[in-house]
Amino acid sequence: MTDFADVSRDQCAIAGVGSTDFSSRSGRSVLTLATQACLAALSDAGLDPADVDGIVRCDIDQVLHNDLASSLGTTNLRYWSTVGTGGGAPCGMVAQAVAAIQSGQAKTVVVFRALNGRSGIRFGQPMSADDRVGGRGSYDEFFVPYGVQVPGHMFSMMAQRHMAEYGTTQEQLGQIAVTCRQRANDNPNAQMSARTMTMDDYLSSRLVSSPLRLFDYCLETDGACAVVVTSTERARDLPNPPALIRAVAQGTVADEQPGYFLSSLLRESLTTWPSAPTAKTLYERAGCGPQDIDVAQIYDCFTITTLIQLEDYGFCATGEGGPFAASGALDLTGSLPINTAGGHLSEGYIHGLTHIVEGVRQIRGTAVSQVERAETCLVTSGVPNATSAMILRKDT
Repeated sequence: MTDFADVSRDQCAIAGVGSTDFSSRSGRSVLTLATQACLAALSDAGLDPADVDGIVRCDIDQVLHNDLASSLGTTNLRYWSTVGTGGGAPCGMVAQAVAAIQSGQAKTVVVFRALNGRSGIRFGQPMSADDRVGGRGSYDEFFVPYGVQVPGHMFSMMAQRHMAEYGTTQEQLGQIAVTCRQRANDNPNAQMSARTMTMDDYLSSRLVSSPLRLFDYCLETDGACAVVVTSTERARDLPNPPALIRAVAQGTVADEQPGYFLSSLLRESLTTWPSAPTAKTLYERAGCGPQDIDVAQIYDCFTITTLIQLEDYGFCATGEGGPFAASGALDLTGSLPINTAGGHLSEGYIHGLTHIVEGVRQIRGTAVSQVERAETCLVTSGVPNATSAMILRKDT
């Protein structure tokens, strides 16, 4: 049987990227935001809406594929797909685009995410009663009476567990937040571009859900991002250098719990996530390992999500994420520069699509905070539920 890696490695590429401005009040509908980001990505790729024959969306995006096709003026839509769950979807969305192209179902696939995450639906708020009680396989109703209602509550418990097991400190989490803020300060398009932050600022910020402080939380953002996926052969004829998709992977753990989010607390371990088995699959498909990654865009809805993924993706041993983060390894000149546009913590929270856009810019050599000789970039998607990841590579 032919291995997936044998037929997919480097065969597809991201040829165009686009985004809107990031703000706390866009004044636009999510469809308008999605359309603007997709048009920007198509322009970047030197393509027209008429070239688009595939669209991939996130399962909780309010914009449907037919809405976007109509808004763009696409006339030959032959493939569409919806990928979940939530923040775990973005790299999996690119994987769907790759599968569509390699199977001959589409030639030019737009992958997008649009949300009014501050002025509209705020993902840090409790879900509706209909979503969390009784239906859709949710276990959330068992947590609500004990005060566990929102993502911040769940991740704070995971952070507490990591601290108890491994001695992780607030300063180590803070180093992740400060590092991302430094990158955002160099990025004129970041929400936090003009707002500097020191470790003292971080430590004096208010506790939201102990041990997580205000700056351990991602931003709430209005905006959209999009990328254009096509075959590598075709991408090489387009205006910008292609970012080759070396490998993509999706994965979960053996003891995956039903429900949308909070049920992850029922697992045997709270300090290793689906990112660990997904990393194994990804590296096998890519034919490389963590030692080959030059720069990483690591999903950072909270600082603890970044810290645990550093361990799960093999950049340090289990339990050593804190010392690794505090060592300077994550800085622009460190051994693993991360979230070079500022990440969810300081650039903007577009559910992981910002990380893909920045990964492409690093591979092209056009990022504002460009990593020297960046030839491979790891991009990860949301945790701790089922997740996805990919490795982008420079065309040589």
